[in-house]
Amino acid sequence: MAESVAGQDQANIGVLDPTVVSGLTGLEIMERMIEGRLPKPPIGLAMNFDLVSAGTGRAVFAGTAESRFLNPYGTVHGGYVATLLDSAMTFAVQTTAAAGFGVTTVEFKLNFVRPIAPDLGRLRAIGTVITSGKRLGTAEGKLVDDTDRLYAHSTTTCMICPLA
Repeated sequence: MAESVAGQDQANIGVLDPTVVSGLTGLEIMERMIEGRLPKPPIGLAMNFDLVSAGTGRAVFAGTAESRFLNPYGTVHGGYVATLLDSAMTFAVQTTAAAGFGVTTVEFKLNFVRPIAPDLGRLRAIGTVITSGKRLGTAEGKLVDDTDRLYAHSTTTCMICPLA
C-alpha cells in the first residue's frame, strides 16, 4: 500500500503531461488535482503539504511542519513557509490561466510576522489573485493557523506562458 501524505498516496504524485492538460483551463487542472484525477506536485510529498481547495483567483494549500523542517534555533525554517506561500500564490494565478497555459514564479516577497513552533499543527497558505492578464499575474498570500492567526504574508509576480 502506498504511503499517505497530506491525504494523498504516492501513486497520485507527479508532474503534469502537457499533452494531457493542454485543453484544460488552469482552474480545471487544479480541480482535477484535488479530485485525484491529475497528479499533485512532488514538492508536496517532500514537504508534507497538499492543495486542498481552488476557485477562480484563489488556491489554498495546507500542511504540517515537522521537526525535519526546523532551523538551528528550533523554529520552522523560512524555506518551508516560502514554499507553501509560493505554491498557493502561483496556483491562484494558475486558476485564471486559459487552456494551454501554465504559470511560473518570476519573483516574490515574503514577510514573516512571528516564528512557527514545530508543534503548531496544521497551517494554511491562502493565495489570492490581485490581477491576471495574458502574460503576467500578481497575487498575495497569507500563512495562517487553524484559528486564522497570521504567521507570514507575501506577494508574487507570475509569468503566464504556453505549455511546452
